[in-house]
Amino acid sequence: MSYSGPEFDPSRQRRFRRAPLAVGLAALVPGALLGWVVYEGVGKPGGSARASAAGQARTGTPKSAPVSPGDDAKVPSPDAARPLQGKVVVIDPGHNPGNFRHTSEINQKVNIGTNFKECDTTGTSTNAGYSEARFTLDVAHRLRTLLERQGATVKLTHDGDQPAWGPCVTRRAEIGNAAHADAAISIHADGAPEGDRGFHVILPASVHSGAADTRPIVASSRALGERVERDFAKVTGSAPANYVGGGTGLDVRKDLGGLNLSTVPKVFIECGNMRDSSDAALLTSGAWRQKAAQGISEGIVGFLRG
Repeated sequence: MSYSGPEFDPSRQRRFRRAPLAVGLAALVPGALLGWVVYEGVGKPGGSARASAAGQARTGTPKSAPVSPGDDAKVPSPDAARPLQGKVVVIDPGHNPGNFRHTSEINQKVNIGTNFKECDTTGTSTNAGYSEARFTLDVAHRLRTLLERQGATVKLTHDGDQPAWGPCVTRRAEIGNAAHADAAISIHADGAPEGDRGFHVILPASVHSGAADTRPIVASSRALGERVERDFAKVTGSAPANYVGGGTGLDVRKDLGGLNLSTVPKVFIECGNMRDSSDAALLTSGAWRQKAAQGISEGIVGFLRG
C-alpha cells in the first residue's frame, strides 16, 4: 500500500503573540520529523530495510536480514541440491545408428577376455522399424540431462554421429575405465520373441581370463544393478522380464565384453522387448522413455549416495 504522508490539523487563525507561536513550532517540528522518518522507513520501497539499518546503527545491534515466519525452515545446501557433485557417470548407448552402414568394421573380432566376439552389432528394432540404436541414444540423452542436474560429470561412449559406427565393445569399456567412472551403464532393448515381456538388468559374472578381471567390481556392480532394477520398476511401472532372470529382473553374464573388460562398477539394462507389441508401444513413446531415464537416474543416484 502506498503511503501519502502524514496528515496535519487544519490551519487555525493566526495569532501575533510571539511566544506561543514559537512554542507551537517547537512542538510541530518533531512531529513532522517523526512523520518523515515513518514515511521513509515504511512507505517508500526498500524503506524498511533502510530504517532497520539506521536503527541498528543507533543501537549498535548486528546487522541481519529481517526474520519472517518460516524463515527458520532449512534451506538445502549446494551439496544437497547437487548430490552427485564430483561423481563421474559413463553412459553407453547400445549400438550406433550408423552401424548398418559399416558392417565390415563392426564384424571384426575383438578379444573380450573369455573369447572373441564381433566389435559391435546393429542391434534390433521394432516390427515397425524403430531401431534399438535410436532408442538407446534417446534414453541416454535424457539420462545425461537428469544426472547433470544432480551435479554429475557425464560422459557418453558415443553420440550417434561421433564416431559414425561402434565403437567396439572393448573401446566402450576403455572409455569408462579411463574416466574412472563411479558408475557406468549400457542401455539396450531386447529382441526376443513376441510374448516375452519386461526389462532386466545384466550384471557381470566373476571373470578372470586374459585381459578380463571383473572380480574387483562384481559386488559393486551388483549393488548398482539392484538399485537400478528397483527404481526402474518403480518409476516406469514395468515388470521384470518373464523370460530371463527368474522374475528377479537381474541376469548374470560372462559373455559381454563391455562388462568383462570394465574396471569400474558397470551394468547393462535391457529396457524391454522391441519385438513384443506391448513392450514396443512403450519403447516408442517419448513419455515412457523419459520415465525410463528417470528410473535409471534414480537408481544411479541411490547407488552413488550409498
